[in-house]
Amino acid sequence: MDNKISFSSYLAIGFMLFALFFGAGNLIFPAQLGQYAGTSLWPAVIGFLVTGVGLPLLGILAMGFSGSNNLQELSSRVHPVYGIFFTSLLYLTIGPFFAAPRTGTVAYEVGIAPFISEGAQQSGLLIFTLLFFAITLLFSLFPGKIVDNVGKILSPALVALIVILLLVVIFNPMGALQPPQEAYQSGAFAKGFLEGYNTMDALASLVFGIIVINAIRALGVKSKSGILSATAKTGIIAISLLGIIYVGIAVLGATSTETLGIFDTGGPVLSGAASYYFGAFGSVMLAVMIILACLTTAIGLITANAEYFNTLFPKISYKVLVIFFSTLTFIIANFGLANIITFSIPVLMFLYPLAIVLMLLTFVSPLFNHARMVYVATTAVTFLISIFDGLMALCGSLGIDYFSWMIPVISFYERVLPFYNEGMGWLLPAAIVIIITGVIARVQNVGSTQEV
Repeated sequence: MDNKISFSSYLAIGFMLFALFFGAGNLIFPAQLGQYAGTSLWPAVIGFLVTGVGLPLLGILAMGFSGSNNLQELSSRVHPVYGIFFTSLLYLTIGPFFAAPRTGTVAYEVGIAPFISEGAQQSGLLIFTLLFFAITLLFSLFPGKIVDNVGKILSPALVALIVILLLVVIFNPMGALQPPQEAYQSGAFAKGFLEGYNTMDALASLVFGIIVINAIRALGVKSKSGILSATAKTGIIAISLLGIIYVGIAVLGATSTETLGIFDTGGPVLSGAASYYFGAFGSVMLAVMIILACLTTAIGLITANAEYFNTLFPKISYKVLVIFFSTLTFIIANFGLANIITFSIPVLMFLYPLAIVLMLLTFVSPLFNHARMVYVATTAVTFLISIFDGLMALCGSLGIDYFSWMIPVISFYERVLPFYNEGMGWLLPAAIVIIITGVIARVQNVGSTQEV
């Protein structure tokens, strides 16, 4: 018999999950989307919410529904080697390759860059990230309650400051909505959908889901249905908060272009808005809070990576891995926020479809007796499409033409796959393969990938 969870406990876990999600990307990408979308704001925001809010909730629910102990165990339903490959790439993506360096660059762009002259920006970034990731390293080596406590105080304070800023924006906008940039002039929903990938929250949800489930189990809920129900309630609390903030920041971005102009990233939009409405005091308050919020996120990401790779390579100590990942993160951070975002897109275009398909397979798995053949076939088809999405995005990032061997495959995909040019060409083939292989598995009564 499961214990009954109080409303206050749901709120506490929901806010904890929100704090885990709430990082650098949650602030800068909706602001950038708002600036670029202009009068096409609402379809773009709806697309952004599907991937920025809907998918993280799906990921949390998938972990609760699966009964798996961790992401590697879940993704090993495809194959144990794939489980290690997928989990490692996901951890590196939300860790030292992209999300962790982004914490330092966003903290710098929002908090420090406005106070530094144009010519000194690169050296300013170097000095700031050296200090930022040195502190991250120190706290990651000796993880304790202080980070949790700072996070508990800081997240509500930062949210309160942003809510005040957003209320002012709603009642006293900086300017009128401007015409959309070229990418948003047609297909704003699809563009917003893909922009939501940049938050990386759907990937992170597959890691954070276990933290939530363990917190729920600690409250005395043991049954699968009880865990799933409690996970859904806490997930809805967290993503509702995220969704409200996304919409507000997107509106802020959309109404800012007339006054502030267009920026390459969303960081200067926030600092510019804080300065516009609240002067120097507002800028400093926002700077301090975002730097501290990004710091707690960076510590969490470095710690999570070091812990995971320590289980994968037990001979390499946790402390050595922390030093390695902190150093790597510092180096990548100094390429600058715009470059980090640009080079993360190819990886996300490749990784996101695989993550979404794994979530979908988790929910329909009981229908085909958890047969491995369905996991393998669906993942293989998705891989063959998403790898080209990633390569196309990489060529775009590098500003080069497609490699000659890619062109026949891309032309074929463009001809036969619905939604391919919108970055969702994998969706229909994956669904068809799940249905066909699922029926075969049921008819042949194929064995499961796990004990049920």
